[in-house]
Amino acid sequence: MTYERAPELEVVQWFNTTAPLSLRDLRGRVVIIEAFQMLCPGCVSHGLPLAQRVASHFRNSDVTVLGLHTVFEHHAAQDTPVALGAFLDEYRVTLPVGMDRPSPEGGAPTTMRRYQLRGTPSLVIIDREGFIRQRYFGAVDALALGAEIASLLGEAPVGEVTEPSGLAGSCDENGCTIDAPDSASGATA
Repeated sequence: MTYERAPELEVVQWFNTTAPLSLRDLRGRVVIIEAFQMLCPGCVSHGLPLAQRVASHFRNSDVTVLGLHTVFEHHAAQDTPVALGAFLDEYRVTLPVGMDRPSPEGGAPTTMRRYQLRGTPSLVIIDREGFIRQRYFGAVDALALGAEIASLLGEAPVGEVTEPSGLAGSCDENGCTIDAPDSASGATA
């Protein structure tokens, strides 16, 4: 199966983090992005609470959960850093949240458009190598999401090579070799 490389996030301001975040810097980790709007009932009741639970549950693992405030409607009411900061404080959202860059043409913001999201709430799962593995629109089943994350955590991290079981081998500065079993005796060559 072929996966699409996740585009970099176009964020104008970050909240709940001391430095800007980039997908490039998060390579090697499973990244969950929860795209939301403050005035979206499904975001407030389902999307953000699930993202917070995932962040809490997987906090000591190779999972990073990010919020993406992506405003495509009611701009005047929710498209300011002051409004978003107050919202995050009021709803006790502690995960890093980026404000999506507004589109110069209007309509869907930059990152939302790049990720081809249909609306909010949307959840995107990115694997350790930076490929989009899943996009959800609407409420997401927590059990299914947990299973998907666990499956991705079970995959080898970027740059890590796992040996197939039952095979022995050795590595040196010239490369790695597998010791093939002797077909007659079952011994290795």
